[in-house]
Amino acid sequence: MFIQRLLSGIVLVILMLVTIITGNEVLLITVGLLSLIGVFEFLRVFKLEKKLPGLFAYAATIGLYVLLYLERMDFLVFMIVVFFLLLMSVYVLTYPTFNSEATFAAFTAFIYVALLLSYIYQLRMAPDGKFLVWLIVIASWGSDTCAYCTGMLCKKFLKTHKMAPVLSPKKSVEGFVGGLVGAGILGLVYGIIFSDKMTVLGANPALMCMILCIVCGAISVIGDLAASAIKRNHDIKDYGKLIPGHGGVLDRFDSILFAAPVAFYVAELFRYLAIQ
Repeated sequence: MFIQRLLSGIVLVILMLVTIITGNEVLLITVGLLSLIGVFEFLRVFKLEKKLPGLFAYAATIGLYVLLYLERMDFLVFMIVVFFLLLMSVYVLTYPTFNSEATFAAFTAFIYVALLLSYIYQLRMAPDGKFLVWLIVIASWGSDTCAYCTGMLCKKFLKTHKMAPVLSPKKSVEGFVGGLVGAGILGLVYGIIFSDKMTVLGANPALMCMILCIVCGAISVIGDLAASAIKRNHDIKDYGKLIPGHGGVLDRFDSILFAAPVAFYVAELFRYLAIQ
């Protein structure tokens, strides 16, 4: 199991390196496909993956990435409103075929998976995005690794305090703090190394990278716990089996789903402040 998890993890990292470094259409298609798979995994929890509300969620996901390709994200709100109205039309015109939970689950699938994951592409294609986009990975996966190591170390020498005892008994407050410290240090080091490549962050990109990673590291934990909460509510172990040893797209990218949009908007805030 460990070897399988390790090998699939290596393959996943290689694919991320190739697609993110390449950017453009390659990354757009890759993130788009991951979004469709993630939407499918989420819809399957509610038995909607082959039903009409689910089909609208797939259509909205495809529509989102078409807008990204055409660089017409100014139509996003319009598309979301149309999508919601179509879902509500299906709800009332086919009543009682679909209940309110199913209708809102289809809407959530698009927002939670497709829209949030699209920020990987949006940040990559933003100014200095070739370097900024890696802060998403550093903040989410880096903080998770540092949290795990800190939590294990503290258990040997200290009395730890559970962060979410019912939802995730293994997570501790000490591990959470260690994860944020680790993410901050990783972000600082990354910012120092590539400071001349991230001029949009202002005069002190290393400090900005550290702050961004701490903020995104914190929100990534919420993403992880949110995915776990949904699985517990519906009594499932994994969302899928696409990635051997890791589960599905939502199992592997749960923290990134929350970190990506936050990284994008924090970077935009820093860029705005830098030009004032």
